[in-house]
This record gives sequence, structure tokens and C-alpha cells, in this order.
Amino acid sequence: MRIIETKVYTINEHPNKELCYKYIRENIHDLGRHDLEEVIDSIKALNKQIGGEFDYSISAVPSRGEFIRFTNYDKDILMDLVADDHPLTGVFWDEYLIKGLRDGDTLNVLRELHSEVEYIYSDDGLNCYCMDNDFEFDELGKLM
Repeated sequence: MRIIETKVYTINEHPNKELCYKYIRENIHDLGRHDLEEVIDSIKALNKQIGGEFDYSISAVPSRGEFIRFTNYDKDILMDLVADDHPLTGVFWDEYLIKGLRDGDTLNVLRELHSEVEYIYSDDGLNCYCMDNDFEFDELGKLM
């Protein structure tokens, strides 16, 4: 029998945070999935409110050919929605989507989504993520 001791650090105790961030970036690829799903929920909820048809192709990271499209919808209902109240799903994506459709720029939602995911994977975003989840790392930056 043998005993192996391992030093374990929180993100703020770790002597080399970059190793921890690198590990997360290389091994956890779906940190933006929650935001992506919330945007899709807002799109579907908006369609239920305003009717018509909708189609979309979106990703948490920028890619070619992304779009959000609504056609043959009730513009009066759209104008009556109070975007700041997040009336569709209760999340801030409702506001971006409603205002974007009113302005003829639904791609604003995608720009905001991509910006959010970029932040999530930034050093600051990952630091918050690690602290919020009480993650611990070994000396090589591997999540324990």
C-alpha cells in the first residue's frame, strides 16, 4: 500500500491560475450552453405571443450563417410587450429579442450571446465560475 498526498487549491489560492483556466478551457466546452438554451426559450416564447412563423440557427460562439427570423407575426402584440419586464421567460434575453425584432435587428441577440460566452471563458469569467462553484485544483491546474 502507498499513500499519495496532493495539494489542493481554490482558484484564488492557486500559485498559477492560468493552468486552471487552461484546464477548464480545454475540458469544459459547454459553459455557454445555459445562455444558448435561454435564448432559444425566449425565441419560442416570443413566437407563442406574436404568432406567425419563426426559424433560427444560432450558436454560443460566432459561426457563419446564424440567424433569427420571424415572419407573418402580429406587430401590434409585439409593440404591446414591455421588453424591460422580460415578459416571455423572465430572463434578460427576452428584452434583447423583443427590442431587436422591433428594430429589425434580431442579430443583436446573437452579438450579446457571443459577448456573454466570450466573457464566461475569459480569465475573469472563469475566476467567478470557479469561486461560485467552490472548485479546487491540484498543482497542475487540474480540477479535482
